[in-house]
Amino acid sequence: MSDAVEPDHTEALELEYELDAPPEKVWRAVTIPALRERWLPDCDLSGAEPESSVAGEEVRYRLREQEPPFRESHVTFKIAPNEAGGTRFRIIQEACDIRRIRPRPANSNSKSGCMMRAA
Repeated sequence: MSDAVEPDHTEALELEYELDAPPEKVWRAVTIPALRERWLPDCDLSGAEPESSVAGEEVRYRLREQEPPFRESHVTFKIAPNEAGGTRFRIIQEACDIRRIRPRPANSNSKSGCMMRAA
């Protein structure tokens, strides 16, 4: 028997868009907090700072659900120029590979903690 809670699924959700805006403008929209806040609020993020980034090409954030069981995921934004002078914008969301461990109850015969005497 395992105490680890397995994620519901391991597949990534991938979306791809062709945008008219140049890659530099899209990059600013996903990396400058004041601009990103309009469509991806800090309250949806586990941390406001990116987990990783490759300047002008890719940025990765960690998301956290607002309601129990508070699952976390990674969202990666990939930016590349397209043939029309715009941007190929890919969004990839994957469940985190963190297994939440349920705390085990202390053994009744352990020497930790306080024990009361029976009367």
